[in-house]
Amino acid sequence: MLDVSHKSRTRRTARAEAVLRATHPTIERVRRRDVPKGDALEVAKVAAVQAAKDTPRIIPYCHPLPIDFVGVEYELGEQTIRITTTVTATYKTGVEMEALTAASVAALTLYDMLKMFDEEMVIESVRLLEKRGGKSDFRQAFAEPPSAAVLVLSDSAAAGENADLSGRILAERLSKAGFAVGVPAILPDEPDAIASALRTYADERGVDLVLTTGGTGIGPRDRTPEAMATVLEIEIPGIAEALRAHGQERTPHAMLSRGRAGLRGHTLIVNIPGSPDAAAEALDAALPALLHAVVMARGGGHPEADARRGRTRP
Repeated sequence: MLDVSHKSRTRRTARAEAVLRATHPTIERVRRRDVPKGDALEVAKVAAVQAAKDTPRIIPYCHPLPIDFVGVEYELGEQTIRITTTVTATYKTGVEMEALTAASVAALTLYDMLKMFDEEMVIESVRLLEKRGGKSDFRQAFAEPPSAAVLVLSDSAAAGENADLSGRILAERLSKAGFAVGVPAILPDEPDAIASALRTYADERGVDLVLTTGGTGIGPRDRTPEAMATVLEIEIPGIAEALRAHGQERTPHAMLSRGRAGLRGHTLIVNIPGSPDAAAEALDAALPALLHAVVMARGGGHPEADARRGRTRP
């Protein structure tokens, strides 16, 4: 199994479809609920729900999930039964395999109940129709990749005494998330220099997202929050609170972070802890919210709601 401990819980939904082809008389028997083994549609529905819940027992690398909802719908044609399953969970991984397994088992259950009087049946297809939740919802929200910058705040890294690891980790992960990001910049822990760099990113370069790493603790040279106080025009405390809550589940030291987040103009600035592991975990916690925040800061709407209304995303 893949390690998903670094991910945050988000609402995940997936829809899948299976199509069973049978003779017209068979379809009519199903429609009339005239099947010797019982009501085929209802039995298959129960089987689908159970299969969704038991997916980790069937597919070896699937994670156990706290499933919130399983829905099963049927569409009976002249010679087909179309099964649509919907699965929802609030967890760290998607639920597409649960939806696909539910649809497959529903089709197999129908096949089992109808095979006694139809030797021509065939399960024509099983496919994923849709999945929502996680970073994929926001990757399509931009005509061009949003811009990002990483600012490493460390006296030792600026003096060349220690190699920068956190900045490189953040830049790599931002790139994978769909941001256009350059080489991290490095500054010493000087509030005036930090504030000046942040203003340059926001006011002159118009960068969509700036991540700082380091200087958020309670040491005598940890002054990043003080620099942020002179830069931010709108504070977004929920981001910093979410990062601390995510970190606190992994180390008792996370409560000592004084990191802040907010907007200057249309630029979102977020303080990330300085250690490589904490930086990686913090960014995992913040995505995909940061992508959504960039959309909103640009004047966009809510991607999911806009998609349902057929609006073009910014």
